Amino acid sequence: MIEKQRRRLMVVNDEDMGARDGWDDHFRDECGVFGVYGHGEASNIAYLGLHALQHRGQESAGIVTTDGEQLYAFRAMGLVQDAFAQEHLAKLPGRVAIGHVRYSTAGGSHLRNAQPFAVDYARGSVAVCHNGNLTNAEAVRAELEEAGSIFSSTSDTEVLVHLVARSKEIAIEDRVIEALKKVEGAYSLLFLTEDTLIAVRDPRGIRPLSMGILPGSRDAHVFASEPVAFDLIGAEFVRDVEPGEMIVIDHSGVRSRRLVEKPQMPEPKACVFEYVYFARPDSRIDGRSVYEVRKELGRVLAREQPCEADVVIPVPDSGVPSAIGYASTLGLPFEMGLIRSHYVGRTFIEPQQSIRHFGVRLKLNTVGDLLHGKRVVIVDDSIVRGTTSRKIVKMVRDAGAREVHLRISSPPVEWPCYYGIDTPTRRELIASSHSPEEIGRYVTADSLGYVSIEGMVSAVKKPESTLCHACFSGKYPIPFEETKLRRPNRIVGI
Repeated sequence: MIEKQRRRLMVVNDEDMGARDGWDDHFRDECGVFGVYGHGEASNIAYLGLHALQHRGQESAGIVTTDGEQLYAFRAMGLVQDAFAQEHLAKLPGRVAIGHVRYSTAGGSHLRNAQPFAVDYARGSVAVCHNGNLTNAEAVRAELEEAGSIFSSTSDTEVLVHLVARSKEIAIEDRVIEALKKVEGAYSLLFLTEDTLIAVRDPRGIRPLSMGILPGSRDAHVFASEPVAFDLIGAEFVRDVEPGEMIVIDHSGVRSRRLVEKPQMPEPKACVFEYVYFARPDSRIDGRSVYEVRKELGRVLAREQPCEADVVIPVPDSGVPSAIGYASTLGLPFEMGLIRSHYVGRTFIEPQQSIRHFGVRLKLNTVGDLLHGKRVVIVDDSIVRGTTSRKIVKMVRDAGAREVHLRISSPPVEWPCYYGIDTPTRRELIASSHSPEEIGRYVTADSLGYVSIEGMVSAVKKPESTLCHACFSGKYPIPFEETKLRRPNRIVGI
């Protein structure tokens, strides 16, 4: 149904439905943002763009459009293709849209935390969607609440809505700049008003954001967390939004502004885990092919952690490029010894009589003929808690492998991320308290080897000083208060 808000904002929501996928021990993808300005089918284009970014968040999806007079919003829990029906998109008119796919990093998994957030305020309406995490959000929120603000979500992003609304500036871009001067952390943001779209990236460029043009329809401009979203809609990649840059598009055209003047700009700190795991392998992040970086990670891994073996197999899908690089460097056969099911939903019913390794077997199965009697190297991108790696090693051994060696195409994950990735506490990270040899014994592998931080940086081919690798090194580029980064839900939706 469609409900008209008190003035310009129209909203429709679905029920909260969905549980976390319990089999996987990887870090959770953060979020994805997509925007389009100047296209007659803006909501449909946003829908397709979000579909291409689905890997970055599977909990909820939302789109806000404008017809030049008011905003229209739809948000729902679940995957993009499940959340949106044609009738929903038909009720999102206009030539401008922003959209979001979410996996919660700050705030719980509830519909009220789904984005884009859209509100009316004294100067009109504004919507915002966010990839990243604001490290001082709790302190800013406390100040706003003390001054009388009332929050409807537990998401850190909502503080931006309040800051924009309270600004004394006139132009929307000035209000946004004033708001962003009061927050710290990582952000790629899209703002939408009745007639303006704003894209902005934090001064360190921790999270990616790209700009493109969709030929036809007067050359519509598009923005996305990854340029792979442009391929689906036939858009041309123009460039990456620079760290600390704000791009404003309205009836007068396209203009660029800086959040911080260049002499005061901090050094860029792009998230290295985008290359390791988060981004789609067919993406380019800040000019580097993700697929090629992952293959190079496999080559470096082979040089640093070689192994006498008969076959190399990846943990699909993220381990495939690195496994190819590893196998080719050592002259070993590459095989798809683990087959992934692509038809597993977000929830499943487990039999009362327990099936051994049920969660992993639901997602992966072995090709026994490739593994029986062989010395097998399994290549994966990371180990978080170690629970899934342990089950995969045992599955391969149960398939008849004579030896099972585990190789990881990133360094040991010892520290949580506070810049937009949903990670466990440090105590839950197995590498924070155990050596590789101890982890190898826990996962029951005959040997375990990781890429070094130096090797990882060499594979990305960017200066180490321009990369954030805090989850591996503990060197955080932005300060934070760890105890205040997870606000509890006081109101529970059922």
